[in-house]
Amino acid sequence: MDLFIAGFGVIGQGVVEVIQQKGEMLSKAFGQRLRVVGVCDSSSYETSKRGLDPSTLIRRKLSEGKVGTKPFDGDAERMLGSVDYDTLIEVTPTNIQNGEPGVANMLTALNRGKHVVTSNKGPLALRFKELSRAAEKNGVQLRFEATVGGATPIINLSRELLRGEKILSIRGILNGTCNFILNRMKEEGLPFAQALREAQDMGIAERDPSYDIDGVDSACKAAILANAIFHLDRTYSDVKRTGIRGVTEEAVSLASEEKKVIRLIGEISSKRLEVAPRLVPIGHPLSIGGTRNIVQIHTDLAGEITVAGRGAGKFETASAILSDLVALLKDNQK
Repeated sequence: MDLFIAGFGVIGQGVVEVIQQKGEMLSKAFGQRLRVVGVCDSSSYETSKRGLDPSTLIRRKLSEGKVGTKPFDGDAERMLGSVDYDTLIEVTPTNIQNGEPGVANMLTALNRGKHVVTSNKGPLALRFKELSRAAEKNGVQLRFEATVGGATPIINLSRELLRGEKILSIRGILNGTCNFILNRMKEEGLPFAQALREAQDMGIAERDPSYDIDGVDSACKAAILANAIFHLDRTYSDVKRTGIRGVTEEAVSLASEEKKVIRLIGEISSKRLEVAPRLVPIGHPLSIGGTRNIVQIHTDLAGEITVAGRGAGKFETASAILSDLVALLKDNQK
């Protein structure tokens, strides 16, 4: 299977490293080799029908600040038409304003009959229906396990392994940064600002943390789950959203006295779509600390299914992308 990777930051580099590590195993298991024939970043791209060497790509990016030798002028049509490939791996940064350049990259690939595997939340949180219809119209797959929960398998579990179930609701912690901050406030009695600074110093929170602490990241994931699992037509703006900026030391202390903790919880069902701080009893699965994500899937037959794991990271996200690539490889065997 020939791949074009759009985006070569931390996640894109993680993807080529994982492909390099797992290539032999996948070749033996499926009789197909994963081969990178194209790659781009914001300013350059590189293609080769014979395949590109992952080590060379990473070395060039680290030494020169760009992955390719050809300048990229933003014309996705021209760039993605410069080499033949089977699957686009779209891992450009999330843009919640208009979803670009991810939307253009994905639509270009889908309309040319190419599969798309992505970790980019922006396009799916804004234009899920359009992208899904483009995939269906062109007889290809749009796979996006990596957009929600990183290494916490929620989407493929719900849509494939639980296909016989009726999923009633999904409830969980969808952002590890907020969880870390709220846990530090509870465990150490830290004020919000101090816990945030600690998260930033540790590299858990960005210098501009608004995407996490204002609930934007969680709301994007909630919208994606609403569309993917409950077949709704929702966008990020349809999510009722409250972040954690307003959580005080006093509120955390009062919750503790009642043997509860405060957690930022996403609630998704056919009737509810909300992200907000909630009181959770200590000892409940959703009272988990640290940076992990955890989701409870409520079904009609199996009851409650809980899935927990790392929600972000280079190899965690790459593992979710790999799971989607494996699904495509298995389909190719049919």
